[in-house]
Amino acid sequence: MSEDTPADEPVEETVPPVVEEVPEEASAEGIEAPEEEERDPLEIALERAEFAEKEIAYRDAEIQNIRKRMMAEKAEVIQYGGMGLARRMLTILGDVDRALTGIEGDDESPVAQGLRLLRNKLWHELQADGVTAIEAKGQVFDPARMEAITMIPPSEHYAAGTVVDVLEEGYMYKTKVVTVARVVVASE
Repeated sequence: MSEDTPADEPVEETVPPVVEEVPEEASAEGIEAPEEEERDPLEIALERAEFAEKEIAYRDAEIQNIRKRMMAEKAEVIQYGGMGLARRMLTILGDVDRALTGIEGDDESPVAQGLRLLRNKLWHELQADGVTAIEAKGQVFDPARMEAITMIPPSEHYAAGTVVDVLEEGYMYKTKVVTVARVVVASE
């Protein structure tokens, strides 16, 4: 505030009026300079409202897409939530299988019976949760589900690209591979 203006009086700002000047050359030749029409405030408001409606519709569609993506991700987490536990249980199943390879088929000792029972119960529980074994022997080699450990020349029994033997079982959890099958493949 300056000392000239009393504190009680409001300060008024003066804005000089805008005057559009038409160039003399344009008026002399008969060509009129484009004049900007004053637009109706209602028309301006309607345009702004239409723009806002489009923006809201765009944002709403974006929110719906995010919701759908989040629901799909949530469903997948729920569907495959047990995959980690299945992977850990499959390593135990592999250990039990290796222990059973040292036991003869006609052995009826309590240890052998206990290992067979343990293996069967563990396998049935894994199957109930959605674990399946990958069938590989005699099938065409599938690198998405199998890993070729060794390759041998093709024979009359096994064509090129066919799995000859399974060294280690592979497993799937519903539609996803948990562990790949390690196989011997006939290849040229």
